[in-house]
Amino acid sequence: MRFLCLSDIHGNAEALQAVLIEAERRGFERVLVAGDLCFPGPAPLAVWKLLMSVNATFVPGLTDRALASLDLGAVRPSTPHERERLERLRATREELGELILARLAKAAPVVRIPLQNADELVLVHGSPHDPSEGMSHEMSDEELSALIGDDPADVIVCGMTHVPFDRHVCGVQIVNAGSVGEAPGGAAHGTLLRVLPTGYEVESFAVPIPRRAQEAAR
Repeated sequence: MRFLCLSDIHGNAEALQAVLIEAERRGFERVLVAGDLCFPGPAPLAVWKLLMSVNATFVPGLTDRALASLDLGAVRPSTPHERERLERLRATREELGELILARLAKAAPVVRIPLQNADELVLVHGSPHDPSEGMSHEMSDEELSALIGDDPADVIVCGMTHVPFDRHVCGVQIVNAGSVGEAPGGAAHGTLLRVLPTGYEVESFAVPIPRRAQEAAR
């Protein structure tokens, strides 16, 4: 089995399309998405349709939960930037529609997948200890171990921190997929995870994002 691991698309359909094209060239069987699918980028519905077209398995990120459940009437923006984000949230909700928002609201924060080598993979936005707390490449093994906690999974696929990395910590393979839509440096990240009988092969790649897509995502 070869998984395509993605995260933090943030409504950037052009970047997602570019990553899917490159991943198709390299080969994969299943798509895993570690949250932050549709907000705040310019094309949330196009992102959703692309993910559904490849039958992606996903967990919600913080922005997905805000889209699905935030009480906009209770929010009092205090800066022009906050007002702009609030209006973008409203517009994204309208574009996605009630059915998609309901799917985001019902999505489990953690998905567990049994693997053919008898291991277990856990898909989460942040970390097994707390889906809203990210696992960063800058963390020490001790810090990452604390975020793994006592979770029994053998592989963790996550996102949130926008920088891809893979580390083996306390017997657990951590694969952070980086970011498709808001990666530092103007590139879109994808990670291929190949399940082997005795371990894992991880291959991260980056695809340049068209300038217009970078500007629209800001």
